[in-house]
Amino acid sequence: MNATAAAAAAAPRVPFFVGGRAVGTVALAHLPALRAWPQHLQVHEDGVTLYAAERSTALAEVHATLRAQGLVRAWRDEAFALFDPVTFEVLATMERAAARFWGALTLGAHANGYVAGADGRPTHLWVARRALDKATDPGLLDNLIGGGVPAGQTPWQALQREGWEEAGLDPALLASAQAAGVLRLHRDVPEGRQLEDLHAFDLALPPGLQPQNQDGEVAGFHLLPVAEALALAARGAMTVDAALVTLDFGRRHGWLSAAQAQAQATALFTPAV
Repeated sequence: MNATAAAAAAAPRVPFFVGGRAVGTVALAHLPALRAWPQHLQVHEDGVTLYAAERSTALAEVHATLRAQGLVRAWRDEAFALFDPVTFEVLATMERAAARFWGALTLGAHANGYVAGADGRPTHLWVARRALDKATDPGLLDNLIGGGVPAGQTPWQALQREGWEEAGLDPALLASAQAAGVLRLHRDVPEGRQLEDLHAFDLALPPGLQPQNQDGEVAGFHLLPVAEALALAARGAMTVDAALVTLDFGRRHGWLSAAQAQAQATALFTPAV
């Protein structure tokens, strides 16, 4: 399964530069709004450059107004790092919701919580149902653990935190999670453009354990046969992030061939005729 899933751009976008690095893209249609901050931004038809000395402060000012204008959506009050997507150097911090406005790289931490049979092969996957009041993808199915990585945390640290908040799992169990690779997701979304590295983990859970949500962001959990979970991922019942992580789990554990996993992942980005 290719590590990159991409969708064709729905609207023209131009590069966004910080410190001489291309860190994302912004919709061409939003350039007029960005010209309101000549003290922070150089706005041209072929790109936008943030040149303010205090980058994080300047971005906070810009984002507050863009939020009021409805251009930054699904506000979270959560600080995310603004990365150089090649070197992963942190160039500033910014509101999480603004990352998609700028098409900037974010990190996600996802765990496939599974139950294995006597032979050690996964037979069932725990699937979460997102709460109906979630800012993004309300009501869709998700991995047992899945969340964004805030500024100052690693994907592993975010997984440990989210594992308790989302599923009530204790630290000793979460410490057994196994890193399973990184999938880069690049696609258009209503908020702009999503560029995200999905850090996938596998977490073996004992039979009989029942996850318990702690933060109100999960409506419920379902323990499903692996084949059923894979079918739900393939037909779009999951968030795109969770579907990719689940299909990759199926590939790695022999439930899908590499070609099947790739074809099903690609279909997630193919508009219905």
